[in-house]
Amino acid sequence: MNSRLPVNKTCKLFIGGAFPRTESGRAVAVKSPSNGSVLARVCRASRKDLRDAVTAARKAVDGWAGRSAANRGQILYRMAEMLEQRASELTVELCRSTGAGRFPARREVQTAADRLVWYAGWTDKIAHVYGTVNPVASAHFNFSIPEPTGVVCAIAPDRPALLGLISVMAPVIACGNAVVVLASEKHPLPSVIFAEILATSDLPPGVVNILTGFRHELALQMARHEDVNALVDASGDNTAAQIQAEAACNVKRVALRNLSPSDWVNAAGQNPYWMLDTLEIKTVWHPIGF
Repeated sequence: MNSRLPVNKTCKLFIGGAFPRTESGRAVAVKSPSNGSVLARVCRASRKDLRDAVTAARKAVDGWAGRSAANRGQILYRMAEMLEQRASELTVELCRSTGAGRFPARREVQTAADRLVWYAGWTDKIAHVYGTVNPVASAHFNFSIPEPTGVVCAIAPDRPALLGLISVMAPVIACGNAVVVLASEKHPLPSVIFAEILATSDLPPGVVNILTGFRHELALQMARHEDVNALVDASGDNTAAQIQAEAACNVKRVALRNLSPSDWVNAAGQNPYWMLDTLEIKTVWHPIGF
């Protein structure tokens, strides 16, 4: 009887629509919470990987921001479709790698799909809700128009591993930004499957880039990077003050998401005002013709 070795998944980074290995060659063992066995090894992203991801995001942001709001909504909806198709696989992965029960894991996957649909519905409403025509005492029209801020870095919470990542990513890209997300440090495996979903959706390469690794190595580098326009920190670590200090290098915005794991699953985990954190409001004057 012939025996064979199983073909295990090789977990890579997701940068520019491709799946490169980390340039450092380093990996992190992800262990089972139930028995301590090694489930997989994920890439331990380096500062060079972060710079590559920011470069990919910068190349993608103009094209993504230039798409119609309706088209961006269609693409977010397509992500939800693809996630729904792999719901069983994601549920099993959440149970296996995070120790969640089957019902909470299934609920997290369903909520993640619903959250993508929720933000997909917001894409063509952002300009109407956050833009306005201002009254002025002159013969002019005065418009306030929301525009994407550019390249955003985001740090996902450890739990919920999948829903937390999607909840920090979706409001950023719904506005037309490109994002570099640092996945859950303790439970990165669901993010690997989600990256595969993104690669097979209609999302243009570079709009979403996903890194795995250690926050203490990459969070401050994200804050210091001068081609990053904003940073969303949902890690819950006690480094918020240090991140804000480092972000002053190019006066980038820092938005904190201090939610408990149960909050992410509930209505508190989706907020239309979070989109304002990565939007710029441009005021335009236009003379009234006679």
